[in-house]
Amino acid sequence: MSTSDLEEQIRRVVSDLREETTIPGQYGLPASVHQRMAQTCTPALSVGVIDNFELAWTRAFGTLAAGAEPATANTPFQSGSISKPVFALAVMKLVEIGIIDLDTDVNDYLKSWQLPGRDGWQPRITLRQLLSHTAGTTIHGFPGYPASGPWPTAPQVLHGVPPANTQPVVVDILPGTQHHYSGGGTTIAQQLVVDVTGTPFPELMRNLILEPVGLTDSSFEQPPPSAFAKRAARGHPLNGTEIEGGHHVYPEMAAAGLWTTAADLTALGVEMMRSLRGDVSKLGLAPETVSSMLRPQLPAQEIGQEFVGLGWFCAGKDQNFRFFHHGWDHGYVATMLMLPAIGKGAVVMLNSNQGSMLRGEIISAVGREYGWPVLQDIPEISEVVPDVAYAGTYESVNRKIGVAQQSNRLLIEFADQRALAVYPAVAGDFVARALNLRLRFAGDDTARPSELTVVTGNKTELFKRTN
Repeated sequence: MSTSDLEEQIRRVVSDLREETTIPGQYGLPASVHQRMAQTCTPALSVGVIDNFELAWTRAFGTLAAGAEPATANTPFQSGSISKPVFALAVMKLVEIGIIDLDTDVNDYLKSWQLPGRDGWQPRITLRQLLSHTAGTTIHGFPGYPASGPWPTAPQVLHGVPPANTQPVVVDILPGTQHHYSGGGTTIAQQLVVDVTGTPFPELMRNLILEPVGLTDSSFEQPPPSAFAKRAARGHPLNGTEIEGGHHVYPEMAAAGLWTTAADLTALGVEMMRSLRGDVSKLGLAPETVSSMLRPQLPAQEIGQEFVGLGWFCAGKDQNFRFFHHGWDHGYVATMLMLPAIGKGAVVMLNSNQGSMLRGEIISAVGREYGWPVLQDIPEISEVVPDVAYAGTYESVNRKIGVAQQSNRLLIEFADQRALAVYPAVAGDFVARALNLRLRFAGDDTARPSELTVVTGNKTELFKRTN
């Protein structure tokens, strides 16, 4: 592709940001990245795009802070929870060389802290469960600490003692039974690898992942060295107000401490996808190992549903299968999404919590330009099942609705509202185009449903047929 053609592609992407609405499939009018940054008080933003298993382009927009120097493709941002899957890759390297095992009780490895028991019961959890958020551990995320300090050690965070600003990390859900997102669990895993290897965590990550893959603008050091911090984007939570000191410090490095760039994360995504298809990869992991990270870790989970593998969130199937992770630190947000079957992907990083929606808008713009499969999983309209008597009156504890059938759609009559059209989706539900509403019919007689579940917004209501 010529330089002019590439620049035209980039121009189309960055001028086609469409604000999402609460109604599935409906978006605002196209706007430019600069317009959306101004509207969301976002000083700096960086994008990286992968096409055909290669880095296609990176671009940065805005300035490190108000009135500061321009951001570049090599400007570091805090990546928030994208730290977790990068850390998981390092864990898998230690597993491959036999230093640790995914299914051993973590207390067998831990030296500087032990997972506590309670009331005579000692929970048994594993690295596999910690990396897949199925260990049942507490503390969803961390707020970080002022750049001026004081900063706790990782064991102090796990114990929940000053200067830590979060509660102790404990098990409060039966391990191995369900997904329960836990940055606290990732911090247990961080302490485990430090205890086992005897290596400071930033050095360990540099040796295992950052240097081999060539991520030269990335670091897990908290706080970052002064020269590194000077060229980094500074955090802005809301209204363009810069964080005092420029950023928060995260001793919970594996969970939230990675400083990196869109260019470095796209390079990591390329190496992961190359490894998955058996090509030579700087990652240094066997294809089977990388593939194992993208599989469900709970028996009830299936490919196609959204699930957490080892470090990565996964969703979709076939060409639409993707692995991804989002990040949120104080003043920063990021998204990394890869489609390994077709060798495409994108990374978005910005220094404003208020601008978090720009991540999805840019990912969607990239997907439209590069012909990605549908990522939103918006229900595809199908045909009304013939010979099913949907029409009738249904009643809940508080209200009554009427259902009428009209051609290839149903009309739903709520009290005091005009009839609302809903359409059959491939999954068997009915969905509205006018607002966020979904219907699901059920009952013993498939030809004449006796129950109707209505989901609108965050409310679910069950209705019973009355006629």
